[in-house]
Amino acid sequence: MIAQGYIGVDIGGTSIRAARFSGDNHVPISKTKVPTQATKGVESVLQRVETAIREVAGDQLLQIAGVGMALPGPLDPHTGILIEAPNMPGWENLPLQSMMTGRVGRPVFIGNDANLAALGEWKFGAGRGHDDVLYLTVSTGIGGGVISSGRMLVGARGLAAEVGHILAIPDGPLCGCGQRGHLEAVASGTAIARVARAKLKAGDGSDSKIWELAGGDLDNVTGAVVGAAAVAGDEFATRLIAEAGTFIGRTLASLLHAYNPSIVIFGGGVSLLGDILLDPVRAAVRQYAMSEAYWRACPIVLAALGDDSGLVGAGVLAMEETGRQPAGLG
Repeated sequence: MIAQGYIGVDIGGTSIRAARFSGDNHVPISKTKVPTQATKGVESVLQRVETAIREVAGDQLLQIAGVGMALPGPLDPHTGILIEAPNMPGWENLPLQSMMTGRVGRPVFIGNDANLAALGEWKFGAGRGHDDVLYLTVSTGIGGGVISSGRMLVGARGLAAEVGHILAIPDGPLCGCGQRGHLEAVASGTAIARVARAKLKAGDGSDSKIWELAGGDLDNVTGAVVGAAAVAGDEFATRLIAEAGTFIGRTLASLLHAYNPSIVIFGGGVSLLGDILLDPVRAAVRQYAMSEAYWRACPIVLAALGDDSGLVGAGVLAMEETGRQPAGLG
């Protein structure tokens, strides 16, 4: 029986998305999205994942070559075990790969969502034509992925490229992981909102448009609100985004030293601010890189696949792991 495509699944705390791909491009043959409802427990979520897979497969499930799954949090793609999933109660040390293989009867492979977003952008997005790609996602948290010499870098236990947990400020703000001063704790959308609320409460930015957008309530100040104010030209909000961009750029300079990519791709909700965020990032890279050789021919660009980077990457993972190199893939 000839394989009729691949399925990618992107599981988040809010929604489960699944799509079937031919392997020739990133355009889904079929696609679905359902709420995760993580509070209902592991079994309930796995049933919803299975239903989504069967929906996009239609009557061709037995002809699907493989299923790739993008998941938040640390996992071991070598053993197929999900170590932990933030905001998903009970998702700890789950043999997810074998569990889902048993449910759908097709080969299943798992990967970290940021790693797979890098894979998707490399194959079908902004990274096409590059063998060395660095991907960063900046949203509620900060994550990353690395393609090195045409291969996704995952490390000995699949835990590589957690760029959001690189130390930015010793003994700095508390990070969601429990440590202090990580990049995610000072430059994510969550961190931007925290800093904005603290400064507004202290009297800075009294005439900022953030107040209007938040309805005069500090509790309504989010990273998205700060970003919207910056887009509207608000000086205070723009300065907050620039501070975050500078932290990211300093860390990125070190990442360029470590991985020497030929392109850097930014994804995630905060990245949609475009040059408001990326110009400070680029300036900090130029300031802190030890040589212009690291950044001169290394563009810093936005993801081309947008929110679908991880979903497409999950499909690419299935393609890669099943050993087939479809037409049109470089």
